[in-house]
Amino acid sequence: MPEQSDQSGRPDRSDHTDHFAPEGLRTRGTVVVVPGRGETRATYDRFGSRLAADAYRVRVVDAPAVDAGDLPGTLSRFAARLTAAVDGVRGEDGTVRPVVVVGSDTGAALVAALYGTAGASVAGVPEAEAVVLAGLPGRAPAAADTWDGELDVRTSCPAHRRVLTDDAGVRRGALNDAVPEELLAAAHDGGTALPALILAGDADPLVDRDELHRTAKSLARARLSVVRGAHHDVLNDLQHRSVAAEVVTFLETLREDLVPLVTVETSAW
Repeated sequence: MPEQSDQSGRPDRSDHTDHFAPEGLRTRGTVVVVPGRGETRATYDRFGSRLAADAYRVRVVDAPAVDAGDLPGTLSRFAARLTAAVDGVRGEDGTVRPVVVVGSDTGAALVAALYGTAGASVAGVPEAEAVVLAGLPGRAPAAADTWDGELDVRTSCPAHRRVLTDDAGVRRGALNDAVPEELLAAAHDGGTALPALILAGDADPLVDRDELHRTAKSLARARLSVVRGAHHDVLNDLQHRSVAAEVVTFLETLREDLVPLVTVETSAW
C-alpha cells in the first residue's frame, strides 16, 4: 500500500510521525519524541517541526501504555518501540547520530527508567547518546475536574490549548491517572549515565522541584533548566520557542562533547 501523507506532507503512519530536515541540508542527528499521559503525536507537531528546521531528523511515537503492575514488561515493550523507531530512520549510512530520546510526562519517566538501572536487564534497548526529560512527574495528582482545569495544568498557550481541544485522540482526564510508584522511583533514582537535559516549568503543579534537584544532582552529566511561567506541557507552553532553543543548544553541545559553543564573558542582563 503506498505511503499516505497528511496535509503538511509528512508521512502519516499508524504508530509514528516524521519531521525531516530541510532539503539540501545535512541531517545533524536523530531525535525520538515520546509523549505522555493523554497526548497524541499531533501534540508535538510544532516541537518536531522546529527541531527539524534546525536539520534534525525527528520521529514522534505514540504515547506508551504503562502497566502499573508490570514495570519490567512495560519497559520491555517500550524498548521494542524505541528500537523500531530508531531502526526506521536508518538510511544507507545507518542512523544519523547522535540519537537523543525526548520524553514528556510519563514519557520522560519511561525514558529515564529505561536508560537507568531499571532498564539494565531489558533486552534490546536502543543505543542513545542523550536524553531530554520534560515535565518529569512527581507524586502530586492533577486534581482537575474539568477539561478547562486540565488545560490550566497543562498550558497557558492559546494555540496549544486549541490543539489539545480539537484533537479527538487526546484522552481528557489523563493527568488524573496516578503514575505508578515503581516507575517514579525508577525514573528519579535510576541514575542514567547518559547526558540529560531536564526541563521543568516553574508553574507546573505536577513536578516536585525538590525531587528534580536531587535527581539532577545525582546524575553525572545532567542539566536542570527551569522555565519561568511554564506549566506541565513545558515543550509546548507559551515559552515553546525558548524551550526549543534550549533543546537545540543541548543537541549542538552534545555534538561538541558537552563543551558549550557559546559562553558569556560579560553581560548587562
